[in-house]
Amino acid sequence: MTAQDQIDIALQRTAIAAFIYYPQIHVDQPDYRLEDDLAWCVEPLGELDAVALGAVREVVGRAIVEPTEYREELFAILSGLADADTPGE
Repeated sequence: MTAQDQIDIALQRTAIAAFIYYPQIHVDQPDYRLEDDLAWCVEPLGELDAVALGAVREVVGRAIVEPTEYREELFAILSGLADADTPGE
């Protein structure tokens, strides 16, 4: 699987998590944990260094809770991962 494929899957998973999230989800589903969704969303990205993983998880979490507000930031950080994986020309 290419790096772009991994990024696309992470983006799709984030969109799914954002679609099913709503502010009262903790009331309706007491066992819901945003942490579980974060782990599922970033899993396709494989091994990232701690700094990159922390940054990606933070933005993914924001995008799940407020997708409209953090959509561009999510695309930017994931695009940055793709750019970092692309060899220089």
